[in-house]
Amino acid sequence: MTNSKTILIQTALVVIFLFFSTVLIIKARGFLIPFSTAVILALLVLPLSRKLELRNMNRATASFINTLLLFLISLGFLALISFQMKNIVDDWSSIKESIQPRMDDFAENITEHFPILKNSIQIYDNDLSMAGSNEPASSAEKAGAFFYEVLNFVGNYLLTFIYIFFVLTYRNHFKAFLLRLFPEEKSDEIKKIISRSATVTQQYLVGKIILIAILAVLYAIGLAISGVENFILISIFAATLSLIPYFGNVIGFGIAMTFGFIGTGETLMLAGIIITFSVAQFVESYFLEPYIVGDRVDLHPFFVILAVIAGNSLWGIMGMILSIPILAIINVILLDIPSLRPFGFLLSNKSPSEK
Repeated sequence: MTNSKTILIQTALVVIFLFFSTVLIIKARGFLIPFSTAVILALLVLPLSRKLELRNMNRATASFINTLLLFLISLGFLALISFQMKNIVDDWSSIKESIQPRMDDFAENITEHFPILKNSIQIYDNDLSMAGSNEPASSAEKAGAFFYEVLNFVGNYLLTFIYIFFVLTYRNHFKAFLLRLFPEEKSDEIKKIISRSATVTQQYLVGKIILIAILAVLYAIGLAISGVENFILISIFAATLSLIPYFGNVIGFGIAMTFGFIGTGETLMLAGIIITFSVAQFVESYFLEPYIVGDRVDLHPFFVILAVIAGNSLWGIMGMILSIPILAIINVILLDIPSLRPFGFLLSNKSPSEK
């Protein structure tokens, strides 16, 4: 009876801890998202920072150079996206006129074959009508909300690079802090965990960057031949979305279909888009993923999907992107602590005979 009470109390405490931890993670997303992104990006450029320091460069200077490098790369990426988005905005009226009739026809065909969906759509339209009856926001309120969102994005964007600089510059201080949290006889084990966590993150990110670049080229070639307008933007979006396992490729294909086939209705374009994504996914699955990314993160596909879904629930799109590196670090920690190794085995993709 005493053992049963102990187990019940421990279970209740774990549930309470998980509940309040989840609430804290959601509430503190404004701080945790840029900070987590900064830590992972800092691990990405850590080898380059070390090489610069080995050439007698001051650590702060090396950290600043690497931070500036990441900042310039991100600015170039945003500039390219903005330039392509401008083309879409300029042509949006014609795109909307072309897409709307086909979307209406598609919805009508669906509702004819699935009456349940028709009822659901009617209820949804009624809800929208009721919501639209409320007093619309004034232009000043809309402008204020937009200005707030822009400031929030710019602030988090700049804070991320400030965090990167300090993480790189004071990494030994943070490492010493982690070592002091545990007994001295555990220091070698903690150093091993820190080293392995950094290595697995670096290998995963470098592999993903190479894979994204190759996919972007493959998508761009295929979509350009298919005659898809704004193929550069679509290719970059679709390739970048591969950072989100499983779901990213589906979303990328949907974007290509929306701005490609649905916008024009040409059968040859539809065939070109399908062939492009089929060939790219074949090359990614059987050649790029195994040899470039490989099994560096050693995570079971089931828990990868769970992590992506949980990341989306907690932090949105950034949560989906950060979920895999964070889960990989957690798995390294679990596998290197004997008492927690069964949980590491649960998350890993290796068979029991390999453990």
